[in-house]
Order: sequence, then C-alpha cells, then structure tokens
Amino acid sequence: MVLKANDRRTSCPCHDEFRGPRSDYVRQVALATTTTIIIEYFHKKYLHVATVSLLNHIREKFWPLNGRSMCRKIVYKCIVCFKAKPIVSTQIMGNLPKERLITDYPFNCSGVDFSGPFFIKNKGQRKGNLFKVYICIFVCFVFKAVHIELVSDLTSQAFIAALKRFMARRGKCAKLFSDNGKNFVGASNEIKKLLEIVRKPDEKLANYLAAEGIEWKFIPARSPYFGGLWEAAIKSCKYHLKRVVNGINLTYEELLTVTVQIEGILNSRPLCPLSNNDDDFQVLTPAHFLINRSLNSLEEPNLTKCKESNLKKWQKITKIVQLMWKF
Repeated sequence: MVLKANDRRTSCPCHDEFRGPRSDYVRQVALATTTTIIIEYFHKKYLHVATVSLLNHIREKFWPLNGRSMCRKIVYKCIVCFKAKPIVSTQIMGNLPKERLITDYPFNCSGVDFSGPFFIKNKGQRKGNLFKVYICIFVCFVFKAVHIELVSDLTSQAFIAALKRFMARRGKCAKLFSDNGKNFVGASNEIKKLLEIVRKPDEKLANYLAAEGIEWKFIPARSPYFGGLWEAAIKSCKYHLKRVVNGINLTYEELLTVTVQIEGILNSRPLCPLSNNDDDFQVLTPAHFLINRSLNSLEEPNLTKCKESNLKKWQKITKIVQLMWKF
C-alpha cells in the first residue's frame, strides 16, 4: 500500500524543493523492503553520506515515517562504511576562537591544510609511472563551507597558485589559519618579502597592499587539535574519496571531477539537526550562504551495466561514482 502527500500547498508556484514532497511523490511506503531499497539507493548515490545528510537528501522527494531510525540502520549495516570507518579516540572540546563566533561573509576567515599524496596517471596511459598530487582544502570559519584545490607538490609556489585560484573564486580572505608546515611558512615569508620589496620604491602602494593583505596565523607546533576545523574537513573529504577511488589510478581531470563533486556534497551537508516537522521542507547548508540555495548535481544516466570499453572518459568516472560501493 502506498500513501501520497496531499496538502493545501500543492499549487504553490515556488520551486518543489521549497514546498516539500509533491502530491505525486511517495509519502510512505508500507512495505519495509521498498523503503529500504529507496534509502540504500540514496545512500550509494550520495557517496555513502552519514545519517543526517542521507535523511536530508531523501526528504527532498520522499517522507518516510521513522526515517531517521531507518537511515541510521542502513548506514550501520553498510559494509563499505563499516570497513572504512576507523576507531578514533574522543577529545575534550576547548573554547571556540573568536573568529568562529563573529558574523562575516563566507571565507573571509579561513583555515587551510593539505592531504595526500594521491597517485594519478597520464591521460591515455594504461601502464607507466604514476605521479603524486595533493589536495588543498580551505574551510570557512563561520559557515564551515569547503573549497578544494589540487596541487602538484607541497612547495610554496604551488600553494600560492592554489591560494590565487581560491581567492579568484571565493573572494579575498582577511585571515588565514594553518599549521606550521614548511610550505605555509615559506609562502608567508615570500609574501612578506614581496611587501618589503614594494615598500622601498612606493610607500603608499605598500601601505595599500598591507591594508588589503592577508593576516596569516599559525597554530602551535605539533598541536593538530588547534586545527580541528580543517582536520574535520580533511576527514570528511577522505570519507568519500576512499570509497570512490580506493585502489584506482585516475587521471588529473578525473580526480579533479571527483574532488569537486565531493566539495559540492560537503557544502550540501546540514549545519543543524533535521526536524521531524512536516513544515520544515529544507535544511540550512553551507551552500545557502554561497549561492542562496542547495547544490544539486545534474541527473546522469545509469551506466552501471555498460562495458567500460564502450564508455568515454567522463562516462567512466561517472560509472565509478555510481559503482563506488563495489570497490
């Protein structure tokens, strides 16, 4: 037996995602097996997301009763999530820094860190040498939005190039927090040298650059718990990346596509607990502060049953995302 959601807001002219499940969407599926299949489908589609994010994506089209407990049960029984989830110790939480509590525009105060290395292959290469790349993650202190860049090495020049791309897309940041990595310290020293060079011929220009420059702050040495915000972002990125490309060597473009998809998923995660109220149609995410709406990926055809020899490069990476639970 299938029940449908019928309410007085069916004719609302606004977008479907703002008024909840439409009347032609399934409200409740009485058969537990069908509900389980729907939840498992969304869990795999969105890269094995956690319980809260899974329930948020399902409620865009469906409203299952006892959805939170059923989603928690599906995630708990997922073999891929069980194998990939490590056992970690709990830390005593300290006070939040003042930059986390001041209202500001996105990425004005950010944290940055690296993750890797990840191995890639050349385009059109089946066998041969593999090359290292690293993931550079920027995290907004206020809205927890994430920006991911790929870099070729851990030098200061590579980080400055990633920082330029980041500021060109997200805007200039006033403060940037990081650990005491050599690449970060070197980049900060190079910026200081640049200001010293400019200050000699033109003092006004130097003062303008100093006023518009980035205030760089480093956490204490050998204290990763001071950077828990970006460490959590790296953990979330690896959570999805390990399930997608574990044991597979991708090209640079393919890995870039996967990391950008992961960025969209992380920016679509709920910032607050989901409500069981039928009137709460949409949850607040970091994407709402970036583009005033949630990030929704384009619908893609099902390529799980297609042979890889008949697929193009972008179709292969799409198939990898669709079949990630088999890796």
